[in-house]
Amino acid sequence: MSSSPGRDRAGLLSKLYITLRGIAIISPWLARLFAADIALSLLLPISVAAPTSTYDIASFIAESVWKGVQRIFTHFNGAQITVSGAQLPRGESAIVVSNHVQWVDFYLIQALALKAGMLGRCRWFAKQQLRWVPFLGWGLWAMGMPLVSRKWTSDQKELERVFQGVKRNSWPIWLISYSEATRYTRAKYAETVTWCKANDRPIPRHTLYPRTRGFIATINQLRHTSHVRAVYDVTIAYAQGNSFMGTPSFWQTISMPRLSDTWKFHVHVERYLLTDLPENDEELAKWLETRWIEKGERLESLRDTLARGQPWPPHELGNHEEMFNKE
Repeated sequence: MSSSPGRDRAGLLSKLYITLRGIAIISPWLARLFAADIALSLLLPISVAAPTSTYDIASFIAESVWKGVQRIFTHFNGAQITVSGAQLPRGESAIVVSNHVQWVDFYLIQALALKAGMLGRCRWFAKQQLRWVPFLGWGLWAMGMPLVSRKWTSDQKELERVFQGVKRNSWPIWLISYSEATRYTRAKYAETVTWCKANDRPIPRHTLYPRTRGFIATINQLRHTSHVRAVYDVTIAYAQGNSFMGTPSFWQTISMPRLSDTWKFHVHVERYLLTDLPENDEELAKWLETRWIEKGERLESLRDTLARGQPWPPHELGNHEEMFNKE
């Protein structure tokens, strides 16, 4: 059945409104982002002589930008993020590992960082190619972001560059990585299942198999750094109606009001002391693998709860808190 002209017109007007609304919201933030990239780029020459001051100033600049986009997500567009799991100590430096569903995952991790007072101290593993992007790449370099190629021979030097300041100068940090190295898709999951069967590994659910080499290098470099005390294992989940892991696009998170009328956003976090982790590389790889199997079980519980039409997320995941319009 064809739609009526009136309905088509209303749909077009709604799309136009959302588009114009998104442009109006994002434009001031983009201007702030561009100014921040310039400021961070100007810090790059200073970082040689004053690395700690540069790191602190870069963190302050980054926090203002990240807090701005987080405010758009929660305050302007009504995203309600539910949180379960461990209570994170405020101001604690940590290694953060997470599953990777969609580009917008960063909102959920930033919600945790904001609550813990570490938003400006977040440092994300990013693609090496970004280094050559004018202003943006230079800013990332000045901030101390690890820019990696996922080739160990070249990445080892880059990690040593990043870790040097953290270890020598006790820089506060959340060092964040998506341990699967890429976003989850059905095709990539099928490849994961094939690889796990061929290599006699347990098959995770709703995630890809984690890559362990970078995790092991990070732990070995930072486990004896006194102020980096823990690993935070983050599980990210979404729902769109009854569709488990249905996610909005980045543009939708910027332009659409009342996001939580359409999507559910949930983040679970577990905290592990570095001193409790295995010393052996093989056992560290097994440790991360175990976390990913547990993560899959946690996600399966969320999926089942959603399918049964019960309150989501389920209470068995632990302490819960709503983070709605919180800055």
